[in-house]
Parts: sequence; C-alpha cells; structure tokens
Amino acid sequence: MKTILVTGGTGFIGSHTCVELLNQSYDVVIVDNLCNSHSEVLNRIVSITDKSATFYEVDLLDRVALNTVFTKYQIDAVIHFAGLKAVGESTHIPLSYYHNNLTGTLILLDVMANHGVFDLVFSSSAAVYGDDNSAPYQEHFPLSSTSPYGRTKVMIEQFLQDAFVSDPRWSIALLRYFNPVGAHPSGLIGEDANAISTNLMSFITQVAVGQRKFLSVFGGDYPTADGTGVRDYIHVVDLALGHIKALEKLASQTVKSIDAYNLGTGQGSSVLDVIQTFEKASNRVIPYEIMPRRSGDIAESYANPQKAANELGWKVQFSLETMCRDAWNWQSKNPNGYHS
Repeated sequence: MKTILVTGGTGFIGSHTCVELLNQSYDVVIVDNLCNSHSEVLNRIVSITDKSATFYEVDLLDRVALNTVFTKYQIDAVIHFAGLKAVGESTHIPLSYYHNNLTGTLILLDVMANHGVFDLVFSSSAAVYGDDNSAPYQEHFPLSSTSPYGRTKVMIEQFLQDAFVSDPRWSIALLRYFNPVGAHPSGLIGEDANAISTNLMSFITQVAVGQRKFLSVFGGDYPTADGTGVRDYIHVVDLALGHIKALEKLASQTVKSIDAYNLGTGQGSSVLDVIQTFEKASNRVIPYEIMPRRSGDIAESYANPQKAANELGWKVQFSLETMCRDAWNWQSKNPNGYHS
C-alpha cells in the first residue's frame, strides 16, 4: 500500500481525487491551509469511502510544518493541487499569486527532495496554452498565458522541467485540466458555492437554487455555432481518475520522465449548450442575459486528449448530461456549500 501526499486535498478537484485514491486502497495524507475550502470535506470523504485521510492544516509556505509531515510519514508520491486559482482575482493581486503559488511549490519541491520523494503529479491547467494557439490544443504547443494565475502554471511547469533535467530521479506528470464540472454522484462533495469560483457550472447551479436571479453570459458574438464561447467540460470524477492513472505510470516506469497530458473530453460545448443540457437534467429554467465579452476570453478552447489515452490508458466516462445532473444533485442538497 502506497502513501500519497495530496496538497490542497480538501478543494474541489483535490477532494474528489482523495476519494478515488482511498477507493483504490492508497493511504492519503492531506495538507491544506483551508483558505478556499472547508474541513467538512473530510467528514464527507469518510461517508463516501468508509475510510479517512490523515489531515494537517498546513500552508506550503510553512517549511517547518511541511517538513514535519514528511518526517512523520513514508511518502511515496505527491499530488500537488494547492494554490490560489481565480483568474480574475489574480489580475488584482498578482504578487500574492506569484508568492503563494511559486514559493509554495519551490518549498514543496525542496522538502520532497530532502526526504527522497521524487514522484510528482502536478495540477496544471489549459490556461498554459494562452490565446495564440488554436483548438484542439496539443501538449507540444508553445506555452503562454493571459493572466497571472495562468503564468504561475507556466512558470511551475518550467521549474519542474528544470528540476528533472538537473536531477533525473524526478518523475513528473503535468496534468493540464480543461473545465472541471460536476460533483461526486453521492451529492456529498462538490464545488463549494461560497468559495471563489469562475466555473460556469457553479454559476448555473446558483441560479437554479435561487442564489442568483440570472446567469451572465459574456459574449454572444463569437465565431461559434451560437455565438457563445466554447469550452471543454470534464466531469471532476473523470479528472480525479486521471490522477490515479498518472500515479500508476510514475510507479511503473523504469526510465524516469517528465510528461504533460491534456485531461479533457476533446469536445467543445458552448455556454448555451451547457445551459440547455442543465435545464433538461435538473428540470429548472435558467434565465440568462448576454453581456459584452470579457477581456482575454477566447472563442474556443478544447483538448486533444489522445496522448493521455495512449500513454496513461485514460479516457472520459461521463457525458455533459451526467456532469449537469451531478452538479445539480450536489447544489440542491447543499445550497450553501459545506456551510449548508
């Protein structure tokens, strides 16, 4: 049985990944500072899996506390989610994003190396493809970003490339997420409505539950089928399972490597597609208003996920309808998130 350290393990994607790790008999140690998540997640994980993850309220900027966790446990690999994540907020407080995300990662890497832990799965983002590439995005495309948040992902990927070149003991998977939505089918864990989110589905479910009067759709004149932006929406459970596949690859390979993988469906859905699918799945009407485009938004973004299929043996299982149904199941049961 292997012990996996999960940074940011009480967050949206982190919590779902911890569930899948426990379901597959990994031991899980979570470190999270709870700045954008809730400790109630830990109780919900137990309810789903009948197993518990060990939890430490630790900020990655606290080297001493992080080192204590590594000293106490024989960690085999790390999944690194922890970091500030709101694109809009990052434009207002960029230095906080750079300090938190970059410095926290550097401390984590240093502590890992000091304890002989070199297997790492990194939570990256499709934001690293910037706005100069054309969909579908492929892993070999040049990287850039239009926000400080995205630039932290680009920079951290470069940190990890340089670390691998300098020390071939490192074995790293860079997982570039597209648009995670949905929730665990139990309705016990999902994206907390009270947390900072720029997730379209989160706003839709808040309208459905009565927390918002209408949905703002930014841009109705894009060169797409219906004029609204097209994105690659992926069920958060599919995304979580991608991390398990990445861990398995790191554990099985005899020659160490660093590789990037797109985790997406490979299909784009417009904002209006998502609204209409959600209405059918929830039997709710979602009022919306078309607003001007937001600066930096692009018309289309979706993945070419073939590399993950070929090298990780991973592919998505859940449809957009399932994503909508599970998101509504979570929100309707937890209208105020984990504070409900």
